[in-house]
Amino acid sequence: MRVLVLALLTLLASAVPAAAATALCTQETLTVEGSPLEIGYCVSATPRSSGQDEVIVPVSARYSAPGGSLARSLEFHFVAGEGVSRVLESLDLTQVGLTGVLHLTLAYSHGLVRVEGALLTPGAITIK
Repeated sequence: MRVLVLALLTLLASAVPAAAATALCTQETLTVEGSPLEIGYCVSATPRSSGQDEVIVPVSARYSAPGGSLARSLEFHFVAGEGVSRVLESLDLTQVGLTGVLHLTLAYSHGLVRVEGALLTPGAITIK
């Protein structure tokens, strides 16, 4: 019985770091010209101060559509000390088999980077 309890505790303890790592990720699906576009951002390292009034957040980004996918490492510079801070990112959709450029407003809050707004050009089409 004691061995079973120890084995169960060991199993639970090993699951905690994996759950904590995924807690720093966001993922959502946007519809761009009738096609699904999955966008995911994971904070990949501890954010750091630039020595000014900004925080640098290392991010692992993934974009996936029926025509392809793209993964890249980025560093976003957010304003430090804000409840919610925002940056803009432009994504050339030809890299995932779609057309146009998606202009994303990204929000950083509570340790997460998420898509707050999305505008497709040409045409200035609001996606989110």
